[in-house]
Amino acid sequence: MGNSPVGKMVCCPLSVVRCNKQPTTDDRQPATGNRQPATGNRQPATGNRQPTTGNRQPATGNRQLTTDIVLLGFNHKTAPVELRECLAFSQDEIAAALEAFQKDPAVRESVLISTCNRVEILMAANDRLNAATSAKKHISEFKNIQVDQFEDTLYIHEGDAAVRHIFRVASSLDSMVVGEPQILGQLKEAYRTAILKKTSGVILNRLLHKTFSVAKRVRTETGIGDRAVSVSFAAIELGRKIFGVLEGKKVLLVGAGEMAELAVEHLIRNRVGEIFVANRTFERGVELARKFSGKAIRFEEITDCLQQADIVISSTGSPNFVITRKQVKGSMRGRKNRPVFFIDIAVPRDIDPDINRLSNAYVYDIDDLKGVIEENIDDRNREALKGERIIDEAVISFRRWYDSLNVVPTIVALRKKMDDIAEAEIRKTLNSLNHLSEDDGQAIRRMTEAMINKILHDPTLFLKNNGCLKDRSAYLDITRKLFKLDEF
Repeated sequence: MGNSPVGKMVCCPLSVVRCNKQPTTDDRQPATGNRQPATGNRQPATGNRQPTTGNRQPATGNRQLTTDIVLLGFNHKTAPVELRECLAFSQDEIAAALEAFQKDPAVRESVLISTCNRVEILMAANDRLNAATSAKKHISEFKNIQVDQFEDTLYIHEGDAAVRHIFRVASSLDSMVVGEPQILGQLKEAYRTAILKKTSGVILNRLLHKTFSVAKRVRTETGIGDRAVSVSFAAIELGRKIFGVLEGKKVLLVGAGEMAELAVEHLIRNRVGEIFVANRTFERGVELARKFSGKAIRFEEITDCLQQADIVISSTGSPNFVITRKQVKGSMRGRKNRPVFFIDIAVPRDIDPDINRLSNAYVYDIDDLKGVIEENIDDRNREALKGERIIDEAVISFRRWYDSLNVVPTIVALRKKMDDIAEAEIRKTLNSLNHLSEDDGQAIRRMTEAMINKILHDPTLFLKNNGCLKDRSAYLDITRKLFKLDEF
């Protein structure tokens, strides 16, 4: 490929070396265990996706599109984490890879998506087989790994199957955690990079814009993202169930790690009152408190703060209890027996479970939260079925537009629009000219038809012949936009 790509990573066989590269994250932990990767050249059927088979042509009647949509990739269902680490692309590598695709005659348009759970290359190409082969070659060269070391984990989708897959990915129906919102932002970032590198054209621009609208509709019209499926979010949802509303409640956060930070973000969305942050490293507590307009306190001040807090969330790495029954019992008189809600998301536990024996004190640990999460995952999976129906409709809608990029239907639609406009104007004119004979009316119609033929003659020849052969899809798309030929 000439010059070395930016930030190339050497990756030895998986049995010998595990890559140290940290891929981009999407707030999800990759699945591990006894997953069986796809074998041979079989396309793995993941989720409800319908993979393409053989050399199926897109359903376009007797017409053949000059450009195919092809998607090649692997994800958490088909490739182990060790391989995903080796093949993940950094932002600089994505930009360099897109430049390589741009120079490849097999690929007309391209977008590259890379997260910790998937790498996918979305392409518009004149020859789908050559495009898939080129994509494998570029992955191999950029990541310095032989094709046969990752080929068995790949899936390849074409036409409607590729469209359906990208809709499902953006809608989080293909994610490890169904309904997680991060993947849509990552997909938008990938598209933004492709736009900056000018590797996304008429077809992928339309497809990605449609993808974003479909994902928004799935999230809006289903409950796929309504229920908590993370520990921190589940903790806040549990608190809302107990108090009814969290608005104005005072919160004590013990520990200032990642999970605590996520919990604070959820609390702020629920408009809680004052937030106190206690951390063994006071500076870190000050940093988190400042970020969310809270107040940092020292660990020694936790007992005094218990008299004010309505909700206590603890997530430290302490091997011993951070909050004991004795501390809470001593604070209850000062609280005048107002209820206090403890959420312990630490392992080992931070909060003494014996606190539950005190009046108006309630302790929930991570096992209680897991029950909430499992119930909510089941609810999300039921809502996902509604999302699949929305996606099926969107695939049909996109197919109508995609088919319209053929010359014949565009010319027919343009002619029909001209004829409809002319017919409406002729009727209007003849109704106001009652003195004209039927022969006069026919003469006006013949003259109008001749004018339409002459007006459309040159554009029709241009679209049919070699005048726009190189960028036919672009000219057809512009024609349909100029004359508003699409009704969806």
